[in-house]
Amino acid sequence: MRPIRRSSALRERAVSGTSEGPAPAADLIGPAVTESGEQPSRGTGGQPYAAAFRAAPLAMAVVDREGLVTGANPSFADLLGTGHDELAGSVAADLVDLASDARTWHAYREVLRGRQPELRCTRRLKHPDGHSLWARVTVAPLPGEESDGLLLSVADISAHHELQARLRHLQMHDPVTRLPNRTLFFERLSAALEVESYDESGSTGRIGLCYLDLDGFKAINDTLGHRIGDKLLAAVAERLTRCAEEAGRARSVPPLVARLGGDEFALLVEDSTGTEQLADLAESLLEAVREPFDLPGRRLSVSASIGVVERHAAGTTPTALMQAADTTLYWAKADGKDRWTLFDPERSAHLITRQALAATLRPAIERGEFALEYQPLVSMEDGRLRGVEALVRWNHPQFGVLAPNRFIGLAEEDGSIVPLGRWILATACRQAVDWQAAHPGEPPIFVSVNVAVRQVWDSDLVTDVARILEETRLEPRLLQLELTESAVMGSAGRPLQDLQALSDMGVRIAIDDFGTGYSNLAYLSRLPVSVLKLDGAFVRGFQYEGDDTAAVTPNPADEVVVEAMIQLAHRLGLTVTAECVETLAQASRLRRIGCDTGQGWLYSRPVSPDRISELLGVKV
Repeated sequence: MRPIRRSSALRERAVSGTSEGPAPAADLIGPAVTESGEQPSRGTGGQPYAAAFRAAPLAMAVVDREGLVTGANPSFADLLGTGHDELAGSVAADLVDLASDARTWHAYREVLRGRQPELRCTRRLKHPDGHSLWARVTVAPLPGEESDGLLLSVADISAHHELQARLRHLQMHDPVTRLPNRTLFFERLSAALEVESYDESGSTGRIGLCYLDLDGFKAINDTLGHRIGDKLLAAVAERLTRCAEEAGRARSVPPLVARLGGDEFALLVEDSTGTEQLADLAESLLEAVREPFDLPGRRLSVSASIGVVERHAAGTTPTALMQAADTTLYWAKADGKDRWTLFDPERSAHLITRQALAATLRPAIERGEFALEYQPLVSMEDGRLRGVEALVRWNHPQFGVLAPNRFIGLAEEDGSIVPLGRWILATACRQAVDWQAAHPGEPPIFVSVNVAVRQVWDSDLVTDVARILEETRLEPRLLQLELTESAVMGSAGRPLQDLQALSDMGVRIAIDDFGTGYSNLAYLSRLPVSVLKLDGAFVRGFQYEGDDTAAVTPNPADEVVVEAMIQLAHRLGLTVTAECVETLAQASRLRRIGCDTGQGWLYSRPVSPDRISELLGVKV
């Protein structure tokens, strides 16, 4: 509470309110006593009411229209800790701190002028003995038409306010770790992102966040019980708080540590100085968590993964910041755990694009947004076209033409590879028949189509192939199905039965990327396979005869391995196709060691069906 002040000057200015800001409290002083030296009885309402006024437990004072105390009861003096005789003529606004903020001060002046019926506010008052109290202040006109005064009442609500504070603390803090909970964290985060919070001189205008998750915490809860799990969370919270305090020693505000739920914690760094500061904090957090925890009766070791985000506060929302942090934490987990990862906008954009593609894959099949290109498979002996591999492209309306590596994995994940695979197979078979009809004098070429493992498991591949061959009237020997080595090797049950049925039908079965998977050559002899496609890594490592400009370091061992595989395949009655043939030197070496067909940019990139028509009958 402010010192009691009396004055008889500047009365007109205080009441008229001509000043732009709050007028000094002393300006509201008026005559406090009559000329005879007695206190006015105005507003006390006569002797019975005056007695009740003096005896009332509620602190009350009568204030005139100029803001001066004309009478007060003992409870008012006791509450303020001042003598009763000192109150007469004092400035009411000073006594209960009504001029400390513009809104309250304006409302109070409106009540004095009679333009507002009442003022209610809560103020924190300081008692002369040093303690503070919370008070509810009410200013309202005295009842009665003849009364021209105001009644100022002050109620001590300190106990109620402290109870509310304790309840809010319980509501806003986690009972296990005693850290701020998710509600309080987002309240602080929202406040930190308000323009007023960072639009100040000396502020960096940046904000940082470390989003931490314990690795394998669920296993601890499941095996040791939630009681041990809670003790571990509390111990982790203590270490995180200690790290935050150490990081905040050079700063006025240490990072806020909060438990967001489960085993997830967040450290909010307001007014951060850059990614280096967040990286140092994240590293200290990892080191703190790695130290073993000595809990009652046991010793536990855990690790953590942390997503780190640091950016300008301007233009950032709590939702955007938390989404970035959550995504980055996922990256840290996926990259091996027990590490921190910094948010990467490019990686995030790629993830968003991937999600957008996954969401539109199935509708794109129905809309016919896919097309096929074909890459020639050329005979090493005479350079003639023997077949083509069908390669799907997605003509995306937003992202343009997409290669298979952008969406095939997504299609396998959500199962849309089944309808897409049927469309590819049917389109490729029809195209092979069209080429044969357009070039009756040329030997027909086969078409090779890639088949995903999920197509074998989630659909009746044998029935689909038989139906498509019947509808298109393509000879089975002119269709080749390619499966990866890892998918074919070790096949048993239905996949092996389907492969055998397709082979019995006359369809050629090829193992793609051979040499990079299991390479179980003994098992290979028992599979219904007719073609091996050597992985391009072997061809790229070939020794280039007379080629001093080779970009890849020659590996003589590759030649030995490839030659051995070709000889073994021929002994098993299989033909061999080499992928990624790019130079004449590679083609020459492959031809000499007995490779049957080649595929690669030396002959042609994937092209349209019309271009394949031009290559028929021509030495490539």
